[in-house]
This record gives sequence, structure tokens and C-alpha cells, in this order.
Amino acid sequence: MPDIRYQDYQDAYKKARREFRACVAAGKYPYLPRLDEFLSTEQNGIDLGTVQVPLELIVGTKSGGRTNAFARNFLPLLPPDSEFAGKWQRLCATHLQEGIRDPVTVIEYLNRFYVVEGNKRVSVLKYFDAAAVPAHVTRILPQRNGSEEIERYFAFVDFYHLSRINFVEFSRSDAYRQLQALLGKEPEEMWTEEERSRFTAAYYAFRKAYEAEGGKRLSLTTGDALLAYLRVYGYADLRETGAAELRKRVAKIWEEIALQQEKPSIDVKLSPGEEKGSLLSGGRLPLPLPVGKKVLKAAFVHDKTPEFSGWTYAHEQGRLHVRKVFHGEVQTTAYCNALADDPCAVLEQAAEEGNTVIFTTSPRLLPASLRMAVERPDLTILNCSLNTSHRYIRTYYARMYEAKFILGAVAGAMAGGDNIGYLCDYPIFGQVAGINAFALGVQMTNPRARVCLEWTSANGADGPEGALSAAERLRERDIRLISLLDFPLPVGGQIRSGLSLVSEGETIQLAAPQWRWGVYYETLLRRIRDKSLRSEYAERRKALNYYWGISAGVVDLVCSEKLPESVRRLAVLLRDSICSCFCDPFRGPLYAQDGRMMEAPHQSCGPEEIMRMDWLNENILGTIPAYQDLNDMGKATVDIVGVPPSTKEREQT
Repeated sequence: MPDIRYQDYQDAYKKARREFRACVAAGKYPYLPRLDEFLSTEQNGIDLGTVQVPLELIVGTKSGGRTNAFARNFLPLLPPDSEFAGKWQRLCATHLQEGIRDPVTVIEYLNRFYVVEGNKRVSVLKYFDAAAVPAHVTRILPQRNGSEEIERYFAFVDFYHLSRINFVEFSRSDAYRQLQALLGKEPEEMWTEEERSRFTAAYYAFRKAYEAEGGKRLSLTTGDALLAYLRVYGYADLRETGAAELRKRVAKIWEEIALQQEKPSIDVKLSPGEEKGSLLSGGRLPLPLPVGKKVLKAAFVHDKTPEFSGWTYAHEQGRLHVRKVFHGEVQTTAYCNALADDPCAVLEQAAEEGNTVIFTTSPRLLPASLRMAVERPDLTILNCSLNTSHRYIRTYYARMYEAKFILGAVAGAMAGGDNIGYLCDYPIFGQVAGINAFALGVQMTNPRARVCLEWTSANGADGPEGALSAAERLRERDIRLISLLDFPLPVGGQIRSGLSLVSEGETIQLAAPQWRWGVYYETLLRRIRDKSLRSEYAERRKALNYYWGISAGVVDLVCSEKLPESVRRLAVLLRDSICSCFCDPFRGPLYAQDGRMMEAPHQSCGPEEIMRMDWLNENILGTIPAYQDLNDMGKATVDIVGVPPSTKEREQT
């Protein structure tokens, strides 16, 4: 029986020789990598038990005993008339007759597996393109050194603890957290066996469609591509879609998938160029509408209603400004409370009613916006969020941190020997930069003052009640000078916005940041009408984020007459300095709470560093809240555009 699978061995041997020659020609080591050559395996490992290990992740052997018997692809190099060849052929016959059932023994390091016992079994299974092999696994953890590779691996280890999934890999460490959220699971929620089985089937169905469209030509992992798909269509849709339709959808969002390999994947536009809003440019009126030219119809889709949300109210004021400025050239319609039902249906309604431009004014509407943009490429869809990497939609946000820096300087000048309070709603992109900018402004005018941070979305509260509760917590600490939320709460009127003196009986507003959404929307719509926005976007392969600030007229600070004249003059001086680029709020040296230098002297944070800030300045008392401490709305928002865990938190877990 030694020659029963002789032809299979001959084929495997030829493939091994080809692999050997190709490696030599490319200057690569042609045999199996040996774990012992680059890692001491004397340290204690973690016994993971017997699990299914993807064969593509088995890349070498532990020691040198059998190294030269296999090419780098694990196929046999020893001659067909050798004793080794006979054993390989008998094992091959066994596999075809009854299957290889005995587990191999492997060591896992950085999610790659090295065989301790069972090299020939792995070789036979790789020859037949099997997907996985049962293996008894011992994991050896690397030393943490702060590198992206090691941090990404520890993020995988945390994910594996929850899911027991070892075949999904990503290019970024925060992607595992994103996958958990996109599957509808809490960050620390364990997977059931049924959930694991359903996901495995969905993953490999997606992988087949992705590779059929040419996925292997991209410098992405299948996991990276899967995340891009899930952001558009969602997990439920993936599980319910047949193979043919799945491949069509992968093709439809191919640019979105390919975008993930760009580094960085986002192109941040910091100013509108020559086009500026009418309030900034002296009230320029639009030209009369040419005869026969269609009226531009723009929809404003809100997640809440202006009666119950200061954020929505501010965007509605921006819409009304547009309606007034364009004198009938632009027709606008508001669609409120879109998340009360199916937001995709609301966007579809807006499109059916003739709107060719759609502004979705909340980060929570980003998934629906992206899906609609893919399904309806004839529409221009912009979502109000920050640092989101999507090819099919543009995003826009304001550099509110510039106004917060001035507000902090005003607060420091007014605080004397007291500490200052700061309220924030969600730990999302942009908000942490605002907190730090405020704290740096305080530090500039009052180095001894501390900023006491409270979150309105933590401790189970929500909306106005959450803000009132957070303000009360600060008052109980004898803090009266507080930076409240950026918008007045529309219900009750018990609390105002901006920097205020808060006492038992009244709230006195001293200064307030302004989001000038009317100017923002006017400028964007002018660029849409003259086609410059579309051509600007077509020239770029990256996602496009508009991130305008004081110099574009979309952010400002209003000071009350109750402020001393000298403090008002300081605010104007800082505003003009920022507008003319003489003052940079994030110019170093900058230090985090734990003493780490986050920016060197005379250096400045770049736009992406500012957007992705996940640390707090040294003069802040407080922390970024844990996910489980947020209310439901906070969790939903953080799932989409939340800041990743800080480096310090990752090192402690």
C-alpha cells in the first residue's frame, strides 16, 4: 500500500520544488520558518485547549527536526522513493477514506501557528486545500512595547476571549471593537456557540465574494473589507444575502473597500477656499436664477426634533438661513426624528420627493447615509460627523476647539483661585479636542486652575436631565464657573449654554461658542450649485472631510456685556490670532494627565491627531467615561464615531 497515493505525492512534490525555487529566486528562506529561531519557547504558555485552526495561519514548525522536509508552503521536498514519502502517502489515503481526526499540536504566537507535532498531517491537509485542522494550542504572549503590531495583537487576544474566533484579522487595533459593535454586541459581551457558527458562515461567504471580485489584489485583510461592507449594509443583511447578490453588493461598494488601504484614508479640507459664506463675505446675494434652470432641492434629515434637541434646533436655524439667503433658488425640507423608525426609509422618502442633496445632521445617521449613497449614486449626501472614512459620502464638522480655546482663556481669567467646570455629552471624535483646547486656554491665563470634567451621557441620564444632573454634581463641589453645553436646552430652560456662572437661583451667561451652521450650509450649497464640490471630490481617491473653523466663518465666540472689557479684548485678540494662523491652540509642549508628553515644544498637532484625541490634558480632573457607563444614546453614538480607548487604558488591560 505504500504507493496508493503515489500521484498525489508526485504533484505535492512538484509544487514544493516550485515553491522552493521561487523563494530562492526572491531571496527568501525556502524552508519552513522555525519558531525557536526567533522566540524562546521556554516561557510559560497559555493552554487554549483543542480548537479549529485555519490552515492558512499555520506557517512553520517549532524546531528544526523536520524543517528541511517541507518547502515554505508545507508541501514535501523529500524524494518520492523515500520512507517519508511512503508515510505521507498512507496518511493521504487515510484522509480521503475517513478524514484526519487526531489533533495536531501547535504553538500560537502573534496569531500564527507553529507545529510541534503533526507536520505531515498539516502538509496533507494543505495539499487538499482544507480550511482548518483540529489542534491543541498553546499561546505565547509577546512583551508589550507600544508598537502598533503588538497592540493590534492584544486587541485580537481580547476579541478571541469573547468570541473564540481566530480567523478574522485587521490592520488596525480598534477594528475588533468596531466589529463587536457592528454585530450588535456590547464591548465585553461573550459569544454563544450559535453566534460563532452564524458569523463563521457569513464571514466565509463574504470572503468568497470579496476574493471573486479581486480582493487578493488589495493590500487589505478580509476583515478590513468585511468592516467596510458591514458599515454599509449591516450584519443582518450579510447573513440573509445570497451568494450572487452578495457579490453584486461587494462590487457596488468596491471603492469603499479599496479606500481602506489608503494611508491616511481621509483627506481633511480645512477651509472652503475662495468660497465663503455670506455672513463672512459681507452679505453677498446670489445671482438671479437663470430661466429654465431647476431649483436645487435639499433635504435636512435630523435624528431628533428641534423642540427637544439643541443640536437639531441649531441645524434647523441653519436651514432657515439657507432658505432666506437663496431666495427660492434652493428649496429645503426638514425631516425630523429619523431614528424613530427606519432612517433609510426617511432618506428614501427625501429622494423620492425630489431632493438631490441630503444633509444628515447627526453621526448616528451615518450608517443609513452611507447605505443610501451606495444605492443612489445620483444623490449628494453629506453627514455631520468627524474622522469617518467613507468614499461615497462627504462629512462635515466645525473646528469648535478653536472657540473652546478662547472660552477657556476667558474662564481662566475670570476664575481667580477657583476651579472651573466643564460639561460634555459624548466621548466622540472632536469632543475630546474641545475639552483639551478649553483646558489649554485655562492653563494659559490661570496655570493654577483645574478643569473639572463631567459627562451628561454618563450615569444613566439623558437629554436635559443628564445635563442638569452633571451641572448639579459640579455645584456640589462648590464650582460655579462652568462651561455648559454648546446649545441651550430647549426644554425647561433651567440651564443655558456656554461659559456661565451657575448658582442656586440663576445662571448668568458670560460667553458662548457659536456653531454658524447657516454659513456652513450656504457655502456648501454654493459649491454644489457651481459644481466645484463634485469636481473637488472626483479628484481625490480618499474620503473627504470638511473641517472648517473660525477663518471660514462657521465658528465664533460671543461675549456678554457682563464680562470685563479687558477680558472681552483678550477674546477678540485670540480670535483674530487664530483666524490669521498666528495662534495655534495645540502648539506644544502638551502633557497628558499621566505626565506623557503628547506634543513636543514648538510642534503642533496635525488635523488627524486633533480629531482622534483620546487623552486629556494635565490640568483636567476627570476621565473619558467607560462604555458601560454611558446611556443608550451615548452608546449608540460612540459605536459609530467614538474615540478609541486611550493608550494608557490599552496598556492596563
